[in-house]
Formats: sequence, C-alpha cells, structure tokens
Amino acid sequence: MPPFSDIGWDLTALAFGYLVGSIPFGIVFTRLAGLGDLRALGSGNIGATNVLRTGNRALAAATLIGDVLKGTLAVSVAELVLGRDFALVAGLGAVLGHLFPLWLGFKGGKGVATYLGVLIGLAWPAALVFAGVWLLTAAISRYSSLSGLVASVSVPVALYALGYPAESLLFVMLTVIVWAKHAENIRRLASDTEPKIGARP
Repeated sequence: MPPFSDIGWDLTALAFGYLVGSIPFGIVFTRLAGLGDLRALGSGNIGATNVLRTGNRALAAATLIGDVLKGTLAVSVAELVLGRDFALVAGLGAVLGHLFPLWLGFKGGKGVATYLGVLIGLAWPAALVFAGVWLLTAAISRYSSLSGLVASVSVPVALYALGYPAESLLFVMLTVIVWAKHAENIRRLASDTEPKIGARP
C-alpha cells in the first residue's frame, strides 16, 4: 500500500468496516419477500431472531448468514489489503455499523451475528467456542438473547487461551458493547417477559 499515516489507515479501516456492517440484510430480505418493514414487526429488531418471528425460517437463515458474513468480509478484506492490525479496527467498525447504521437513523440490531462474523474472520477456533456455548445455552433456555450474551462472555477468554491477545482485547470491548445493546433484553430476562426463540410477541 502507498505510504499513509497509521491514523489515516485506521480511519479507512474503521469506515470500511462500518459501511459493510451497516448493510441491513433483515430489512432488505423481508421487504423483497413482501413482508413490509421488519422494524414494524415482532420486536422491531432488524436481526435474524425477529425475522424468524415472521414464520419464514428460510428468510431468517438468509438474514443470519448475511449478518455473519458482513463481519467476516470486513475483517478479511482489511487484513488482505492493510494487514492484521487494521483488520481488528475494521472488525470494530463492522459491529458498530450493524448496531448504528447511518441508513436507519443509527438504530440497528443487537450485533451478535456480526460479532460472530468478525470472530470467524479473525480467529475461527474461538468462533467454534462461541457457537458451542450459544447452542448449549439456547438448547437449555430457548432464549436467543441470553445465548448470545453467555457465549460472548466466553470469547475473550477463549481468544486469550488460544494465543490471540490483541483479538481478546478487541472482543472485551465488543462484548461490553453487545451487552449494553442488550440492556432491554436483560431487563425482560430478569422479569421473565423475554420472548423465546420462534415466539411471536
């Protein structure tokens, strides 16, 4: 790459990740399927869990895959073009883009799928840990939000244990952001009013 300041490349990676992460697959797919604005359905969230509440499992799966892959794409392209350090910045941008997309008035999803996509792109063995914890928690509780929260806590520990210290620090930050974004879900879980997987509120 041509000479450029580190701050300049950091901002470039962050902006690239943000733009990729802000693609609202849930809204795009539900509109194409003639289901209207996803934000007016179910919980109002733009992610796969709310798409599943429309009853269309294929559409929910497509949304999940899209939201995961945009995180993976952001970090993979950034690493290929700019290097590993800037891939971490792009990963942060991708999650922020999903959570606060410009096109939707900065009101996006909860970030778990894109969080996982970034993890796959940076350290896929840790992504297997995340998936295993998520599946186990979901099987026991039937709560998607709780599963994502529990699985996210395991990620920084898994990354550090697997020899990814810089990535572990990034995911400490991302985990805190994801938990903050789930504040309402946490309140509903505490009051036993959180919808379970597949439920239609």
